[in-house]
Amino acid sequence: MRSDAASSTVRPRILVWGENYHEKHDESVRRIYPDTMHETIAAGLRRQLGPGSLVRTATLDDPEHGLGESVLDQTDVLFWWGHRQHHVVDDEVVERVHRHVLAGMGLVVLHSAHLSKIFTRLMGTTCTLRWRQGDDREVIWTVAPTHPIAEGVPHPLVLPAQEMYGEHFDVPVPYELIFVSGFSGGEVFRSGMTYSRGYGRIFYFSPGDQDYPVYHDRDIQRVLANSARWAHQDRPRRSPRLAMYASNDFVTPREWDGSPIS
Repeated sequence: MRSDAASSTVRPRILVWGENYHEKHDESVRRIYPDTMHETIAAGLRRQLGPGSLVRTATLDDPEHGLGESVLDQTDVLFWWGHRQHHVVDDEVVERVHRHVLAGMGLVVLHSAHLSKIFTRLMGTTCTLRWRQGDDREVIWTVAPTHPIAEGVPHPLVLPAQEMYGEHFDVPVPYELIFVSGFSGGEVFRSGMTYSRGYGRIFYFSPGDQDYPVYHDRDIQRVLANSARWAHQDRPRRSPRLAMYASNDFVTPREWDGSPIS
């Protein structure tokens, strides 16, 4: 965990990935997000992170979904929003993103991306939940007030209308639980959780249905900016791998050719 002073100067290289399906097919979504959801998220991050921040976007329709090897090499934190087209995402791309997360790239998974291939792969569970599209009021309670992701976030943060997500959310026990949401229908949901996979940090944040102007909210933008700083690790990428070492050599890995090792 970084100190507040250090986190305020960090400028992670961020890539916001958006499915960009609803913006092309749903007029109601275009009215709410005329600049697309991914560009709205990116604009909020730039505003919150300040001058010098590097925030790019990519979509499902880009070559390699905009997630080629060279792009991921230059990405410290990847934001992922998907909904209707999870099945279209190429498995080779998922494998590539998975490898980069294990090597230390941060991942922020947003709303319905709980069913994305990359999140379910990393969690190893179904990631299913209960839901309702009914203009529920969502009250987001901070349960880890000293966590960097909660810095400056109102307690509670209230969204007047939002899609309901409710328990049971079939994910592993989180490393840290940051936010818990309550809905006007009586349901509760673990709406902000962190995980660690390999060397990578992962944050799941549930508010953000396409039919509501959630990503225009400055407090939601603050959560996302905080999560980018938290997920960014200012150190070289590492490659988790099986490595063999000779006796009393604690530094140099060797390739095994089947011969005895002294």
